[in-house]
Amino acid sequence: MIQVDQKHEAVLVPIYGIMVPFHVATVKTVSSQQDTNRNCYIRIIFNVPGTPFNPHDANTLKNQGAIYLKEVSFRSKDPRHISEVVQQIKTLRRNVVARESERAERATLVTQEKLVLAGNKFKPLRLSELWIRPVFGGRGRKLTGTLEAHVNGFRYSTSRQDEKVDIMYGNIKHAFFQPAEKEMITLVHFHLHNHIMVGNKKTKDVQFYTEVMDVVQTLGGGKRSAYDPDEIEEEQRERDRKNKINMDFQNFVNRVNDLWGQPQFKVLDLEFDQPLRELGFYGVHNKSSTFIIPTSSCLVELIETPFFVVTLSEIEIVNLERVGLGQKNFDMAIVFKDFKRAVAKIDSIPCTALDGIKEWLDTTDLKYYESKLNLNWPNILKNIIDDPQGFIDNGGWEFLNLEVSDSESDQSEESDVGYEPSDVEPESESEDEDSGSESLVESDDDEEEEEEESEEERGKTWEDDDERRRRKMKGYGKSRAGPSSSAPKRGRFR
Repeated sequence: MIQVDQKHEAVLVPIYGIMVPFHVATVKTVSSQQDTNRNCYIRIIFNVPGTPFNPHDANTLKNQGAIYLKEVSFRSKDPRHISEVVQQIKTLRRNVVARESERAERATLVTQEKLVLAGNKFKPLRLSELWIRPVFGGRGRKLTGTLEAHVNGFRYSTSRQDEKVDIMYGNIKHAFFQPAEKEMITLVHFHLHNHIMVGNKKTKDVQFYTEVMDVVQTLGGGKRSAYDPDEIEEEQRERDRKNKINMDFQNFVNRVNDLWGQPQFKVLDLEFDQPLRELGFYGVHNKSSTFIIPTSSCLVELIETPFFVVTLSEIEIVNLERVGLGQKNFDMAIVFKDFKRAVAKIDSIPCTALDGIKEWLDTTDLKYYESKLNLNWPNILKNIIDDPQGFIDNGGWEFLNLEVSDSESDQSEESDVGYEPSDVEPESESEDEDSGSESLVESDDDEEEEEEESEEERGKTWEDDDERRRRKMKGYGKSRAGPSSSAPKRGRFR
């Protein structure tokens, strides 16, 4: 009978009457099935070196003559036990894989300094009833926590002992405070220099927020009047709650700014930045349209996940793509000074925001270009990295300048249109006027002739059919003769 040892993370498999242990990390897949005779089968496939996705490592190269077990199958009359074993193996394997991946990610983290807790002389600044994003792992009920500002960093903790996050002041690159105006949350957000672990997630962005409005479910399908006293009172309570939360966050931010203003933190140059909503615009940086807002030093979107934070000082150029007549939306490509970094794209920006974005880019001294098509930025950056000197010699980013290319094309068109052969003399204005007057006179004469012909036709109604037919045949012969009828006739050859 197969057994699972949770303590030693092993699966005990009977082979020739002996229980042989296999570590759960060696198990690739496990499955079970049942046949028509109510026999249940369990199949365990192991990771074998040399197969796809399982290359040889140092240990297997030392023991090249070793024999590996690839697969085992067992039959049982107890389907309940088989299903329990399969579930236990899968759960244990999932936990071990998650632990090893977290350990591998932690190994790549930059070592942070230890948090110095505030003592009796310095009471920590505190903001309570906060949620955190990204959330802690686990399947239990999520709990709110408290954010405290200590001597050299922040600490967020909940009532659970294992749910704790430390953020050092020296690791903070940008700090943002966004009060709730049209959103449902008020937040403080930290964008970090180096990654930290929040639970089992590796991240550079940590956010703490509070919901300013409770989820309300209206009982009864009847419509409520806008002048309903209960409705008015409820809206007033929501406004008061939102204002109170915004004020609590504002007080916390102001006190932290005062703390960062002390001489020992001057070198960090830290201060909470607040997004400028009047400069915001809608765009798609991930999958859905969000409201992207500039700040004094960044371009951010802090409501929807994944968060979007771009430092303005790291931007080389901005290219506005698909800008042209008849377009309702355009795209923005942000090229960083580090050409090895992927280009940040914001798609489907309404054209009504184009002038505001240009004005904002001018005020921030960011160079921007416009193009009518989307460019293949990976290839462009690869060519720049491969030949930087050639990129500089060819004018740098001037290949994106549509004004230069348009002016060159206009000059070429003007040169083609203005060309006249030297042997052709231009006609004088007097000749044009004479020809114009002659054409006008000719048109008057034609009208008079048409009137006379119409009168003659009305007066010749007495002609019989034979005379008309004869005249038609005569006119047809003249028209067939054409201009060649005036040429002299050739003599008959004798």
